[in-house]
Amino acid sequence: MTKHFINLNDLSNNDLQQIIDQAIALKKQHKSGEINNALQNKTLAMIFDKSSTRTRVSFEAGMTQLGGHALFLSDRDIQLGRGEPIIDSAIVISSMVDAIMMRVSSHDDITIFSQHSSVPIINALSDESHPCQLLADMMTYQEYNGSIKGKTVAWIGDGNNMCHTYMQAAKAFGFTLNIATPKGYEPEQSFVSQYADFINLCADAQTACDNADLVVTDVWASMGQESEQTKRETAFKDFQVNTALMESAKSNAIFMHCLPAHRGEEVSANVIDGKQSLVWNEAENRLHAQKALLLFLLG
Repeated sequence: MTKHFINLNDLSNNDLQQIIDQAIALKKQHKSGEINNALQNKTLAMIFDKSSTRTRVSFEAGMTQLGGHALFLSDRDIQLGRGEPIIDSAIVISSMVDAIMMRVSSHDDITIFSQHSSVPIINALSDESHPCQLLADMMTYQEYNGSIKGKTVAWIGDGNNMCHTYMQAAKAFGFTLNIATPKGYEPEQSFVSQYADFINLCADAQTACDNADLVVTDVWASMGQESEQTKRETAFKDFQVNTALMESAKSNAIFMHCLPAHRGEEVSANVIDGKQSLVWNEAENRLHAQKALLLFLLG
């Protein structure tokens, strides 16, 4: 049976931990200059209808570092669901490559694609979830602070796809997730109901950050929401991660952000560029976490 990575909960807790442990080992291997050609002659198709610096570079570089090849397909190269039905695209593309990474707007498109693909499908971002980012985040926390089991994580800002995936991670990795969002920007109720035992919905950002081990945020207006920017700036004005908010967390708490970031909006410059921030390590770890994921799916 073909293994896919559409949501974090597609894999068992043990499998997720195995991937993170291998990612840390692969990072050390790469830093030492050791060559790994485990995916020699393998091809990854990368389908994008949303642009991304980190996703493209990390997957393409990752395949190269493992001896394979990555094929970039933008919405100008293929017409996913427009010029050709998604099912037909899935059958054809999967017959020619070894795995397919998709960064698209519609989560349903990824689900349909996976149902008709003969090779593994990786969700590199959809409107519902962002599981690859969570592999990197969990890897980064483990590298710097050890196991996240039993810890407290604060999510501040929009109840978006990243928030949804942090809810899945809370169950998978055994931490408590405190969520603070403006009214009207809460995570989807289906996620709240499914992960109720692992989350706390907080009335304000300071309550969510109280005694937290990790504080995470994301942009106030994601790609495709630019027309809502002014409205969101007003709604989110009390949800900036700044020095005062970080002081509510534990003294050794760390800050993460999936990037790109807007200093002065969702995070202050002195936090994202400060000593508690691990955003650059987090970004680099996309590369190694995804290499481990590819080896798991293609192994």
